[in-house]
Amino acid sequence: MARRRAATSGPRPPSLLDALAPIVVLIALLATTIVLFGVSATDGPLQVALLLSAAFASLVAFKNGYTVASVAEAAVGGVTVAMSAVFILLAVGSLIGTWNMAGTIPTVVDLGVRLVSPSWFYVTAAAVCAVVGMVTGSSWTTAGTLGVAFVGMSNVLGLDEAVAAGAVICGAYFGDKMTPLSETTILVPQLVGGGLTVGQHVRNMVWTAGPALGISLIAFFFLGRAADTEAEVSTDRAREALASAFDISALNLLPLLLLVVLAVMRMPPFLSILGSAVFAAVLAPFLQWDAVVAFVDDPELGKVATAVKAGYAAMASGFVSDSGVPQIDDLFSRGGMTSMLTTIWLVLGALSFAAVMERAGFLQRLLEPIVSRARRRGSLIAAVTGSGVGLNVIAGDQYVADVLPARMFRSEFARRGIAPQVLSRAVEDSGTVTSVLVPWNTCGAYMAGVLGVATAAYFPFCFFNLLSPLLDMAYGYLGFKVPDAAEPWEDEAHTAALAAVTGGDHHD
Repeated sequence: MARRRAATSGPRPPSLLDALAPIVVLIALLATTIVLFGVSATDGPLQVALLLSAAFASLVAFKNGYTVASVAEAAVGGVTVAMSAVFILLAVGSLIGTWNMAGTIPTVVDLGVRLVSPSWFYVTAAAVCAVVGMVTGSSWTTAGTLGVAFVGMSNVLGLDEAVAAGAVICGAYFGDKMTPLSETTILVPQLVGGGLTVGQHVRNMVWTAGPALGISLIAFFFLGRAADTEAEVSTDRAREALASAFDISALNLLPLLLLVVLAVMRMPPFLSILGSAVFAAVLAPFLQWDAVVAFVDDPELGKVATAVKAGYAAMASGFVSDSGVPQIDDLFSRGGMTSMLTTIWLVLGALSFAAVMERAGFLQRLLEPIVSRARRRGSLIAAVTGSGVGLNVIAGDQYVADVLPARMFRSEFARRGIAPQVLSRAVEDSGTVTSVLVPWNTCGAYMAGVLGVATAAYFPFCFFNLLSPLLDMAYGYLGFKVPDAAEPWEDEAHTAALAAVTGGDHHD
């Protein structure tokens, strides 16, 4: 009888030791892989560490009474959440391949080399990506298209590609936060509730995002002025090399124009990116026939078969330039869905660990003491920020880092009479913005994959992403732009809104 009661009593709440143990194991395994493998850790060792950590978290959950079926269901659910990101990653891989083959990225690079002074390059990259991010509402789309071109330009100009990647990310994330078209900008106010509108949320974020971008642009200006602008190949020679490999023409920009149009029409990111990739594959034989023939390298095939094979190959395994100019071939031989498989492996490993941690109650157990011990307004905002950053590291996904703090701190902000937009800004300034700084986070893995620059390399130059949470905490302690709520908002139901937004594509 006692055994039957124990079996039906349900899982036990985790102790603090239960919640901490998987975190300690994760940190130990990640540190080991980084020490042993360095920057190549993301090629497989980090993924193994994440999956081993998920297995250890599962064992602790079993000890607390969770069944194998419930833990397996959680892990599968965590992977399911990532499916939209996986499809976007595959689409971006194919887009990079076909845009290179169609001459789209080479043409953007040629225009950039012709128009942008090296000393102003980093500032220009950040500013342009900020504008495009606001238009498209997506940091991922901005970085996966123009961001790739800007990193390519930095190579041609002899500039630091890590700084260029940082400039792209700063601009893309500013644009993503400052537009009502962004899904996280829509999601967070709904999670917080309190009658908060997207417009109120965006206006309040200006106070941290604006200064953060302004300081970033100043830093990029001085980095550009101090950079060694003597490229291995001069600008004129670089343009000549581009012209020898590709037919540079305004028609090459049609796939980019199509992507912008689809984004403005609010088409799903996966369909927009994949549609532009297919369009580029169709255009490539008409615009870059010599490059297509050299890529396929099969004289026995007819023209139609050559064009079809080139499209499939560029989307699947990436375009390989064979111009005979090593610098050009290295720069534009990229892309393909297969190039994203390691990144997808990393994302799945991170989300499996996060899903088990959340299902077993470990994440909530870790956050509860933080909420209860934040006595003052400044320390409460700092707790939100610290939780968002910590969850990006532990959970490996900005979605988790946005949702959990918004849910956990909402009642405390309402109880203290703090305006809901203060919480929503703190959530975005930490959960959304810092996700790109973690190599195994979905956003960090994505940016490293599409830009071809390791997270550790671009990290120091993501000034906007580093400054946003710091400014938010400073405002909290100073009492600047931290208004009281106009009316009580604790009892407002927002479960339906949460359910409505968590079913869709939550990655920007």
